[in-house]
Amino acid sequence: MGTVEANGVELGVESFGNESDPLILLIGGTTMLAWPDALCQALAAGGRHVVRYDLRDCGESTAGNPMKPAYNLRDLASDAAALARLLDSRPAHVAGIGVSGMIAQVAALDHPESFGALTLIGTRPVAPGPVDKDLPDHDQATMGKLFSRPMPDWADRAAVAQFSAEGSQILGNDPEAAMDLASRIWDRTASAEPEVHLANQIGIVFSKLDCTPRWRERLPELDIPTLVVHGAKDPFFPVGNGKALAEEIPNASSLVLVNASTVIPSSAIPQVASSMLQL
Repeated sequence: MGTVEANGVELGVESFGNESDPLILLIGGTTMLAWPDALCQALAAGGRHVVRYDLRDCGESTAGNPMKPAYNLRDLASDAAALARLLDSRPAHVAGIGVSGMIAQVAALDHPESFGALTLIGTRPVAPGPVDKDLPDHDQATMGKLFSRPMPDWADRAAVAQFSAEGSQILGNDPEAAMDLASRIWDRTASAEPEVHLANQIGIVFSKLDCTPRWRERLPELDIPTLVVHGAKDPFFPVGNGKALAEEIPNASSLVLVNASTVIPSSAIPQVASSMLQL
């Protein structure tokens, strides 16, 4: 792992595979660790140069005040495009997971010269906040359980890991894997400030980010191979959001993971990697 400067900011990056191979750029969701090591390794074994990176205010990337971000969604999309151009002169395959799927959509729309393929995992075609009437919103019963819990001491590594494990179980994910992931994220968080740990762990910055203007109506402009992956049991962005993306992006292919929720389970990694390598 290390950092590179792109679009005027420092971004924490990690690469897998041969740098001469075609680039797959994995946008952190919000840290790079949202992308499983095994998936990165499988893509690299398939002949791709895989680079995952941290968003601003996360991991090893430039940190400011995540409660008052001095940037917007378009800036994050420009970060992706600048990083892609820095790493490879050829158009990259860009991928986003969860909230970073929103960045990936805008990046592909605003910087078509930088990207030649797109993968969207567990995301939706509109910004955080009120959802379009035709899209399924967060499952309210699940959200009630998830957000009614008292917050942990964000400066306490063990408490944060336990909080993540409990939340993961509510969402239908593997709690042990979530505990390990939260610990790794905590260890990579550059600041000891509780707000920064909060931003790294649950991406709270997206609730404070300017995501205007809308981009959903522009999705038919996308003219690159696109894969939409979604967990059938996702209560946060229910699978209807992924179906809408696959329908509105021309010639997009869809992969529904029957036993998955909001993260890519280890059992699904070979299938996801194979589908991404086909783009």
